[in-house]
Amino acid sequence: MYDNIVQLKLKSSDGKLYATDCSNTEGLFRIIQSIPSKKAESFKLWLAKVGYERVQEIEDPELAQKRMKETYRAKGYSNNWIEKRVRGIAIRDELTDEWKNRSISKSKDFSILTAQISKATFNMTPIEYKKFKGINKENLRDHMTDLELIFSMLGERVTTEITRNENKQEFDECSDAEKRGVKLLVMQEKKLKMKLVHQ
Repeated sequence: MYDNIVQLKLKSSDGKLYATDCSNTEGLFRIIQSIPSKKAESFKLWLAKVGYERVQEIEDPELAQKRMKETYRAKGYSNNWIEKRVRGIAIRDELTDEWKNRSISKSKDFSILTAQISKATFNMTPIEYKKFKGINKENLRDHMTDLELIFSMLGERVTTEITRNENKQEFDECSDAEKRGVKLLVMQEKKLKMKLVHQ
């Protein structure tokens, strides 16, 4: 059990630093499982339930999507927004799968390519966008409007199509496809805005 614990110096309410037992989320779950007290039984039952649900989702991935929709509804999101969010996840997964199939494996490269799409689409990187929206650890897309989700999907979908159709390989070529894809998107955005102005 103690293998899951490390000591860190944390500041207390009196401003002093004290050695404090700490662990990550997985470590805390392991610690809870090892507690013999009956008071920990409700936590253990919850962990067993979550573990069982995860096994169900592996056997039937549609259950994971259903639970995700239920979670968003419980948070107050509309059905229209949820459908866009779910579709956006599928489009994002399709793009990252294409990148993986084209020798892009470093998380840093994924971050750079994602930041380039965001910068071209919204004139902000994901980090800048989070600051703009005043969020910290939450998922940025969970704080996007319907239109923002649509533009995110379009940018990633067009990038996927160019990458696939032109058989782009490795980081530099995929980066070029991404830049061209978002350039097309930006041009379409401008046309749409002009059309709306003249209506």
